[in-house]
Amino acid sequence: MKKLLGIIKNKWLIKGTTTLILVAIIIALYILLNWGVEKINLEDLDLTEKKLYSLSDETKDKIANLDTDITIQLINMGDYSYVTDYAKKYTQQSDKIQIEEVGDLSSRVDLMTKYSLDSTDSLIVVKNGDKEKTLSISDLYTIDYSTYEQIDTTEEALTNAIVEVTLDEKPKIYILTGSTYYNTEQALASIVSNLEEESNEVEYLDMLTTGSVPEDCDCLMITTLEKDITELERDKIIEYIQNGGNIMMLTSQNIVEDETPNFDQVLAQYGISIGYGAIFEQDSSKMLQNAPEFVITEVNASFLQDIDMTLKMCLTDPGKIEFADEDKLTELGVEYETIAQTGDTSFVRTNFDLSSYTRTDEDSEEGASIVGALVTKTISDDVQSELIIYSNEICASNLQVPISSQYYMYAVDLHNNRDVILNSISHLTERDDTITIRKTGEYEQYTVTEQEDTIIKTIIFLLPVLVIGVGIVVWQLRRRK
Repeated sequence: MKKLLGIIKNKWLIKGTTTLILVAIIIALYILLNWGVEKINLEDLDLTEKKLYSLSDETKDKIANLDTDITIQLINMGDYSYVTDYAKKYTQQSDKIQIEEVGDLSSRVDLMTKYSLDSTDSLIVVKNGDKEKTLSISDLYTIDYSTYEQIDTTEEALTNAIVEVTLDEKPKIYILTGSTYYNTEQALASIVSNLEEESNEVEYLDMLTTGSVPEDCDCLMITTLEKDITELERDKIIEYIQNGGNIMMLTSQNIVEDETPNFDQVLAQYGISIGYGAIFEQDSSKMLQNAPEFVITEVNASFLQDIDMTLKMCLTDPGKIEFADEDKLTELGVEYETIAQTGDTSFVRTNFDLSSYTRTDEDSEEGASIVGALVTKTISDDVQSELIIYSNEICASNLQVPISSQYYMYAVDLHNNRDVILNSISHLTERDDTITIRKTGEYEQYTVTEQEDTIIKTIIFLLPVLVIGVGIVVWQLRRRK
């Protein structure tokens, strides 16, 4: 032992001057390493399942083929270093994107004047030549008013700003008003906000004022009617169709008893009719929280084929979309593909005074029903009109749906409702770049069917009990030996 201590005492490491030099070298190497990593701007490792701290595949796809230089100008971001860090992720994905940091705004009177800023204000400016999009800090988050949680939307805001300044022209979407059952500005506020964030222009259209569908309309959105449209509106919408106009239809007309002969003629252009009555599910795996009127259906469409996951919609009291026979469709020049349909045991109910959730003799026969479709009408060799129709407007609305006694969700946030609606409009406006699954907040809503809920609870509670039970039995058997 004494010999070992003697060896250690003679080692150079215990000498004071040498030790200080070694410590200094280690500190210098640490500083140099950090400086080098900062300079080469390495991409952070993100081990979260949903890649919450890195750019989503959606963003990477959108900026992958940039053919113009983009500058992200960060003004007074000293208190918001996370914004700077996030912006740098874009430069790691594309050499067309660069960052310009302005730390001392008081020395940039030009920027203060141009953007009406005080010396302490913060701002993000995304630039492409003469095109600019400004973002304030408040544009980088939103509030989920069902949970009152703040949701970070930094990536969404920056990506949409880049897309907007690289677009030659924003698609124009008009929402028909005047005869609607719901107040569209309130009911569809969330979807409209998403559309505008994704670089679309959205306007409300009263054809009794304008006299026609505007020529710059890329997509006309028609929702549930409180009363029938006028003959003028009918004729102008049919004229719009004949000129190759595209329509997005979200209609719960099946639960409104008023006759709508003019609106029916618009549907007839595509060989469609929607009867009175709501579809109820009987398969517990296809309904929300054991409520048959909340129908869950898988969504499949040709324009969604690049999305590598199964999409689902939750429709509330949807109607049955029926198509004319093949001869009539051929005469109309119409072809269609089913986007969403109910289960084989679902049925249509027309007597809403019935309290039973199971099928009665007053209900229709069991059978699958179409609740979403993509319809293509060929007008001439070079002119086509497309219609995407969902026989439910509530699925796209801010209607509060109770999930428990203390918690609710907006109908548009159930399953993939939001993405399906937005992607459908993207298809109609020829914006394939925005057909995707959008990145959500840092938590998942628990919305499952009764069958899925039973399976999950069985795994969580029964499996541990089973393992413990087996352990006890094995222990007892070994004791007896």
